[in-house]
Amino acid sequence: MTSNLTPINRPAGLADQVYQTLREHLGSHVIRPGQPMQEASLALRLGVSRTPVREALSRLLSEGLVAVDGRSFVVPVLSDSDVDEIYQLRGILEPAALALVAQLNSQPTALQALERAFVDAQAAHANGDADAFREANAAFHQAWQRLVPNQRLIRAIELYAGHVRYLRVLTLGSAAARKATLSGMKKILAALRRHDAADAERVMREHLGAARKFLRVELDAMERELRTEAADAAPV
Repeated sequence: MTSNLTPINRPAGLADQVYQTLREHLGSHVIRPGQPMQEASLALRLGVSRTPVREALSRLLSEGLVAVDGRSFVVPVLSDSDVDEIYQLRGILEPAALALVAQLNSQPTALQALERAFVDAQAAHANGDADAFREANAAFHQAWQRLVPNQRLIRAIELYAGHVRYLRVLTLGSAAARKATLSGMKKILAALRRHDAADAERVMREHLGAARKFLRVELDAMERELRTEAADAAPV
């Protein structure tokens, strides 16, 4: 009798809907750093089974937007020293990696993925679409990193890639941050087109410095908001 059983089709895209909902809550700080995210409670609140929630959380984990904490997930809490260390590493590794790409005697077609991502980022910025801009920005960085010939260097960059994706969620909601990021992307692409390794290294350092500045603004705003909420919740 069991030989006649066939898999039951689930509603298409349910896990993706849960993922998008949770990602939106993370990006808008409805779900805060340090807050636990348990499958059972999320499934109950969203009115779905635990399976799509589990799939969505696994996807968020792969993107660095949540972390494992015992038997549940949690929004990462990054201290000032954590952020400083991440950007120190970025400042050492990414300018050097980009310089290697600029030195390659590659065909113009090698930069097509970067150019497409840059065009997509321009369109997203013009439309005020922060999510599309984040995706285009991530695609841009992935595209140039795929060209880096030193695979050990890329593996080192990948060690903090998840945290960088999380920090982009915080930062690129700002139109000013997107404008500055777009300017940096344009300079990076220009340096690669000219095969100018020294300029590629310089503009990447500038790009990271601008990103760090806007991130500091967002983190300070989050800290003020948390202090206000704590004060409001304190007994009188």
